[in-house]
Amino acid sequence: MNLVLFDLDNTLLAGDSDYEWGQFLIDAGAVDRDYYETRNREFYERYKAGTLDIHEFLEFALAPLAQYPREQLDAWHREFMASRIEPMISDRARALVERHRDDLCAVVTATNSVVTAPIARALGVEHLIATEPEQVDGRFTGRVSGVPCFRDGKVTRVQGWLAGRGQSVEDFPQRWFYSDSANDLPLLERVSHPVAVDPDERLLAHAQRQGWTVLSLHR
Repeated sequence: MNLVLFDLDNTLLAGDSDYEWGQFLIDAGAVDRDYYETRNREFYERYKAGTLDIHEFLEFALAPLAQYPREQLDAWHREFMASRIEPMISDRARALVERHRDDLCAVVTATNSVVTAPIARALGVEHLIATEPEQVDGRFTGRVSGVPCFRDGKVTRVQGWLAGRGQSVEDFPQRWFYSDSANDLPLLERVSHPVAVDPDERLLAHAQRQGWTVLSLHR
């Protein structure tokens, strides 16, 4: 069995679920439009530029989770899946997941698990390694729990997940990671088969220098 890791946003999805969740909350009237739209766009641009402060972003992105009961969040998320996420899942993305059906597969994403757990299930990927929102007495606090699943944190979280299974990365003869973003270079450089999927400019340049596979699922 091989180890296969998938980034989610702009990799398996033709878009960014974290950004789109924020825009969905704006349209639902759950957050202040002028403030939230401006900040959401700012953080997304910083992410693409490789300058995002993940803790600053999570303070912003997780705050709405603490303002509403889980039942309301779940109802919104069902609408979000139908209107925003399903159109982002291409046949080629589904085929890529299916190609690795007999491997140990996980989605590894910086986007929080409230947003991404239903998406991973819709894609048919059993395991999810995501940024975890803190909960106290069943309610979200608006803070992060543990290490954010971002940049080097993805390596840390994957290692922790495998250790919990009594395994390590080195136990797998072939190790794949599919990603679109230079933010994921720490994990891409730890696998035997790094694959740049519709990569950003920085990742494309790096992949070409290293002779990595480059493929498109959405263009």
